[in-house]
Amino acid sequence: MKRKLLGIGSPIVDLLARVEDDFIDKIPGEKGGMELVSAEEMSSIIKMLEGDTVKACGGSAANTTFAAARLGVAASFLGQLGKDLDGEFYTKSFVAHGGDDSRFKYISSVHTARCLSLVTPDSERTMRTDLGAAALLDPESISAEDFRGIDFVHVEGYLLFNPELALKVLQSAKEAGCEVSLDLGAFEVVRSGRDRLDELLRNYVDYVFANEDESKAFTGSEDPLAGLEPLGRLCKVAVVKLGAKGVWAVEEGSAPIFVPAYKADKVVDTTGTGDYWAAGFIWGILEGKSLAAAVKAGALLGCEAVQQLGADLEDAAWERIHKALEL
Repeated sequence: MKRKLLGIGSPIVDLLARVEDDFIDKIPGEKGGMELVSAEEMSSIIKMLEGDTVKACGGSAANTTFAAARLGVAASFLGQLGKDLDGEFYTKSFVAHGGDDSRFKYISSVHTARCLSLVTPDSERTMRTDLGAAALLDPESISAEDFRGIDFVHVEGYLLFNPELALKVLQSAKEAGCEVSLDLGAFEVVRSGRDRLDELLRNYVDYVFANEDESKAFTGSEDPLAGLEPLGRLCKVAVVKLGAKGVWAVEEGSAPIFVPAYKADKVVDTTGTGDYWAAGFIWGILEGKSLAAAVKAGALLGCEAVQQLGADLEDAAWERIHKALEL
């Protein structure tokens, strides 16, 4: 019987746009990473854009869950959408990708979340997000029923911006006997929740994923690998991703391992790359693969994701992935 995955986070409709570096200088916040904005600020930034935007389903844990479903994982998602056209677009897309939409929650008073992903010529993405309906998911609406029949829960780091909700989700997952992975998501997430992060990781998280910037934010060190050992003390498995240089991972009681990245023919957009990496890794864990094989599966999906705009891979990419993973 297939082990079942539940992704938890903010279901977000992505708006993808190519911009020059000087455009980033005109909007609030730093280049790279993600910052929250109001609905009014989002509309103002969109009005400044020249050219078309590409619309797609997004959200960190949602991207991971979508991709895992495409790998044949029995996947569902817990998050809140607005009762609007964007919400309808989102659920239909999730089902079309093979996902189970029975755990989505809905609210009629607020619009579905949006994320504007601004891609500069260096392929880096700068995200500004209006969480809308996703931000109003009430911890009291989370129940044991949401985790019934689930084996593995994947949580996005952005959920830590809502400490009460994050704690309720993590506690509920562990009480249900689920394994839990957490993708730290962005250096802003680590900075904002640093004072409580150790406790959450130690008590509720089995697998933690960090990239270079998140590792630096966790330790305060400029050495991205400085985070591997302390994260590994807190969780069963810790991963530090170094982009095109590869991935270091450590499992409790074992020596760290290094897995090189796949070489991409071109780098178009880093949007969703880490989310797709997580999908490949989780697929490997659910299939009973070794840590090295799970990391390698993550690297394969991450390599495909970085070669196109947005986080919804073309059918040809999925054919290559399925062949390489012998699906």
